[in-house]
Amino acid sequence: MNPYINQQHYYNTLDSYLKNTYQSKVFKVPLSGPFSCPNRDGTIGVGGCAFCTDKASGEFAGNRQEPLSIQFEKIKTALHQKWKVAKYIVYFQANTNTYAPLYVLKQLFEEAICLDKDIVAISIATRPDCLKDEVIKYLAELNQRIPVWIELGLQTIHETTRQTMRIGYFMDVFSEAVTKLHAHHIDVVVHIINGLPNETKEMMLETARALNQYPLQGIKIHSLYLSTDSDLGKSYLKKPFPLLTLEEYVEIVAEQIAIINPQFIIHRVTGDPALDTFIGPAWLRKKFVVMNQIDHYMRDHHLYQGSKK
Repeated sequence: MNPYINQQHYYNTLDSYLKNTYQSKVFKVPLSGPFSCPNRDGTIGVGGCAFCTDKASGEFAGNRQEPLSIQFEKIKTALHQKWKVAKYIVYFQANTNTYAPLYVLKQLFEEAICLDKDIVAISIATRPDCLKDEVIKYLAELNQRIPVWIELGLQTIHETTRQTMRIGYFMDVFSEAVTKLHAHHIDVVVHIINGLPNETKEMMLETARALNQYPLQGIKIHSLYLSTDSDLGKSYLKKPFPLLTLEEYVEIVAEQIAIINPQFIIHRVTGDPALDTFIGPAWLRKKFVVMNQIDHYMRDHHLYQGSKK
């Protein structure tokens, strides 16, 4: 059994991994750069993925109109209200954070890693179709100086769903990007979403199972949540469709974790919706209830990460 698994969590949590690696609490400081998305500006599509909000997954990131140093200090200070002593990961979260000329990326990322002496890594959320070879080469060089994590929003392996959700690239693009990043020893964290319209439990388990074939370091598991400023949320308000119940979600996530490679780090098992535009599912408001239910389910059913791999 992996050393990051303990009596509370029967899977490798990011918190345990970071504490073990850095002998300290480590939290992410989400920053906003001058990025758009090819799925919004017309290069690939407009409007973004159907589930994406107007803030492009950056609901809790800094204000992109402010310098990185100001964003960092504001968010770091706020998070220190909860954790008095900690180290930091600078996290470029909103939009597509490699969708810019190389000189812009260099300027931004070089500044970010120097914002504080206690920054231990940089995490960059992007799309696999926005990783040019010259960008990967730079990220590999940066990775020699500070750990670089690339976060890719896969969401599902099922092409029918991917097309309906307007994700805008096919699985072969994802596979190629992961292969190139791995060849340059860059860690890859993949996002998946449970509860996408018309997906069955087995389809969601198939997505988790498929990830085992890739050289990943981490996985983020989210529930679909609907917002008034996403196209999918607007569609739901006009014509509601079934959403996962808490019980269904807990069972699916627990079984996904039991399928997932025991060496992967599980970065998330649920999400944090922005409540001012939140539609549902209502149970998602209670993050720690969801996490505790998953822990209880795994203990009660004698499941742990990789036990069904």
